[in-house]
Amino acid sequence: MIMYRNILLCYDGTEEGRNALTEGADVALAMKARTHLLAILRSTGADLAVESPGAALLFDDHHGAVRVLREGVDWLKSRRIDAEGQLVFGDPASHIATCARALGSDLIVVGHHHRSRLARWWGEAEDALLLERAPCSILVAIAGTPAKP
Repeated sequence: MIMYRNILLCYDGTEEGRNALTEGADVALAMKARTHLLAILRSTGADLAVESPGAALLFDDHHGAVRVLREGVDWLKSRRIDAEGQLVFGDPASHIATCARALGSDLIVVGHHHRSRLARWWGEAEDALLLERAPCSILVAIAGTPAKP
């Protein structure tokens, strides 16, 4: 049986992010794993033109990002998971991989965001970039009824 001891959860406040938070919390509880929550503030206007509104870890401002991070950490703590949170700025795939390496994570949990046809045509999928950069296993939460943090 595979044991995960150090889990990195990526949370953005969207339904897909809540799915990831819920599934990641279940794994963390079952494995009694150390848990870290990561939120990413990406602020370039070009991203908004290509992607659908929920397609990436996007926030309107720094305060909104801090609020979403706090919401996720508080929800995990309500489930008796002692999680630490971190807010970073920039490219999600790069930051997720860098953070996972720095923390010694053995599992990354992300939500799957459906992309528009234009976004798929326009450029590489972020999930493909993350797969190339990740230093460990990745759990992609796709469906389900998310818990409400």
